[in-house]
Amino acid sequence: MAGLLLLGVFCQVAAAQSNLKLRDVNVRKQANDVLTLMTFTVVPDVTTSTLSINAASTGNPALTMFTLGGGATMSRDIPVYLEGVFGYSRYDPKYVVSDGTTQSTLPLKWNSVSVSGGIGWDFRLNDELVIRPIFNISLGQVASDLKVGEFLLGRIVDREINFINNGSLTAYGLGGSLMLDWERVRPEYEFDLEARYSNITLQTFGNTDSSVEGSSKAESVNIWTRYRAPTGLTAMQRPIRYVLEAAHTRFLSSDQAALGIENLNSLGIGLELDSSAYDLFVSRIRLVARRIYGQTATGSSLGLAVSF
Repeated sequence: MAGLLLLGVFCQVAAAQSNLKLRDVNVRKQANDVLTLMTFTVVPDVTTSTLSINAASTGNPALTMFTLGGGATMSRDIPVYLEGVFGYSRYDPKYVVSDGTTQSTLPLKWNSVSVSGGIGWDFRLNDELVIRPIFNISLGQVASDLKVGEFLLGRIVDREINFINNGSLTAYGLGGSLMLDWERVRPEYEFDLEARYSNITLQTFGNTDSSVEGSSKAESVNIWTRYRAPTGLTAMQRPIRYVLEAAHTRFLSSDQAALGIENLNSLGIGLELDSSAYDLFVSRIRLVARRIYGQTATGSSLGLAVSF
C-alpha cells in the first residue's frame, strides 16, 4: 500500500519536476534512529510488550512495537538461566521531498524485526534470593515498505534516498544484564520481585551500506513484581489464583531518550489456572491484561504465559 501511495505522489510531480530532494534529512542519524527503535525490543520487558506512540502533528501512530519472550532457570540443581525474545516495531518518520518551492510527504514506513537470547547463571544468596548475571546477544533486520517505487525514486531523487530506496539495514548486538530475583512462596500467596540492569550495544554490519553504518545503545533499569493468591474458586482440582503485576522501566541511553521515551510503566491484572493435578506438560496457565503508559506512550496487551 505504501508503495502504491508513493507512486501516486510522484506521478503527480514527475512530469513537472525532475530534481526532487529529501528535505532536512541526515542519513546517518536516520540509521541510528532506526537502530534505536530496536533497542526497546532486545530484552524481555512487559513495558514494551505492546506500545503505540502517536505523532503530534497527525495524531496517528508514528511508532508501534511489540515483543514476545521470557526466561527461566532450568532447575535448582542446574542453575542455568535461559531467555529469548522476539521483537517487532513499525516506524513512520514522515519524510518530506521538495524541489525548493513545492513539497510532498513520502509515505514510507520502516519495519524492524529482532531476535535476542541470553544465557546466565543463578548464584543463590539464600532460599529465596538469587543474583543472576546474563550474557545477551541480538540479531536484527530493518526493511522498508517501499518496493514498487524504487525505479522511479532512483531517477528523480538525490543520492541520499539510497538508505530508503535500498531499504535494508542489518545489526547485531552484544552485551549483558545483571538481575536480582526474589521469590517468596507461601501457601496463602506467592510473591516475585525482579530488578534488572541491561546494557547492550547494537551495531550495523553485513550488507548495510557504508553511508548509513551506525550504532545504538540499549541501556535500562527495570523493576517488575507479581503477586498471586487464591480467589476461593477452584478449577482442574486446584485453586484459581488472581494475579497482580506492576513494572517500571527507565531507559538510560541518550539514544533512547532522543526519541522521547525515558520511562515506561505497566499495571496488570489476571487469572492463573493450576493444572498440576493432571499429567500435563504445562503445570500453570496464566492470562494477564496489562496497561502500559509513559510520557508520550500508551499501550495495552493481553499476555498468555505457561509454567512447566
